[in-house]
Amino acid sequence: MCKGLIGKKLGMFGYFTAEGKYIPVTVVKSGPCVVTQIKTVANDTYNVLQLGLIEETDTADKKNADRNKSNKSKRINKPLAGHLKKSGIDTISVFREFPVDDVQKYTVGQIVSSDIFTEGECVDVTGITKGRGFSGVMKRHGFHGGRKTHGSKSHRIPGSVGCSAWPAKIIKGKKMPGHYGNKKQTIKNLLIVESRPENNLIMIKGAIPGFSSGIVSIKKR
Repeated sequence: MCKGLIGKKLGMFGYFTAEGKYIPVTVVKSGPCVVTQIKTVANDTYNVLQLGLIEETDTADKKNADRNKSNKSKRINKPLAGHLKKSGIDTISVFREFPVDDVQKYTVGQIVSSDIFTEGECVDVTGITKGRGFSGVMKRHGFHGGRKTHGSKSHRIPGSVGCSAWPAKIIKGKKMPGHYGNKKQTIKNLLIVESRPENNLIMIKGAIPGFSSGIVSIKKR
């Protein structure tokens, strides 16, 4: 069985369990994905499936749907188009690799849907966190800040960061102002509260990295 899928974060809402307990959940549209390449130990030294996320259009207008599909096809270069030729879908732009137990059970062009996940299962979710631009130490690292009274003018600055005569430099890794967010992050051991394979939806307890409509990777533990 394939060990994961590509998904799209749709948002969060409150969920009531059968016992009446209220918990926050994140709704993820997991797949459908198409197998675009099969890597084996003989050829690539490891067994994985390369999956591509099939982007489904929500519009009911066939004319607009065909136009959107044409525009997506134009954005794919010739090498990538040749790579996707065997899968039969030429509008894929998001790819991820996932381990698999037996590569012989899969073929290029096969569709993998969210039915690989079950309720009560725990997964690891990887995404890109929200970018917050250049931020100070209070927002970026949670510093308390300086005193607000008695003439202090050091309310939000980091304070002393250097060393003495030796080594006379700022130690690497010091918490300082800088670019906050917009980095790859994995949240482990998240519980799947509910799965709806007919709609390719899964509901995951808690928050996952990224903004709404962001791409995430969901991996089985």
